[in-house]
Amino acid sequence: MNASPRRKELTRLAAQLFVQEGFDRTTVRMLAQEMGIKSGSLFHHFKDKQEILAAVIEEGTHNALLIARRALDSCEDHPEVRLRAMARAHLETLFTDRNAHVVALFEWRRLTPDASAHLSHLRDAYEALWVAVIDDALAAGLIHGDRFLVSRFVLGALNWTVRWYDPDGPRTPDDLADELVAMIMARQDEQSDSLALRD
Repeated sequence: MNASPRRKELTRLAAQLFVQEGFDRTTVRMLAQEMGIKSGSLFHHFKDKQEILAAVIEEGTHNALLIARRALDSCEDHPEVRLRAMARAHLETLFTDRNAHVVALFEWRRLTPDASAHLSHLRDAYEALWVAVIDDALAAGLIHGDRFLVSRFVLGALNWTVRWYDPDGPRTPDDLADELVAMIMARQDEQSDSLALRD
């Protein structure tokens, strides 16, 4: 990933436009206008629009991975604490770098096969962190169910907050993360109670 400040700034502006207009409707001319440069100058930084899309998704996914690793490295080594730390880190990523992640969520399918294959290692590394944390919570009996389904439900719920969460509202991202973890753990408690009554 080219990490020059100028390219990062252009990538950030492109992400904003992709969210506003959608990747397919965004033209090179629109991108250049948003970035405050001539269309021809755009190609000094990127080969084409597809490369810009890949740069947006790469930047966002790379940042998500760094934030998640930092959160896990700095928290207590306990399954519930680690689960909360991952949920909070995911929301921090979504709300501090919202545009890049909205693009990653809704425009990934627009990547070329080569770009998708190149970026999959970052996405897989991030998902591997979630799998490890969920495996620990399952092994500790904090939650139960199929690992694949649990991870998809949790990530789906977290990702959808970009559509409805109001950062100026009464709840903080930490509140959302704590509430989600409490909900999936409460479900485990309810099912345990149900089994006990049956016995």
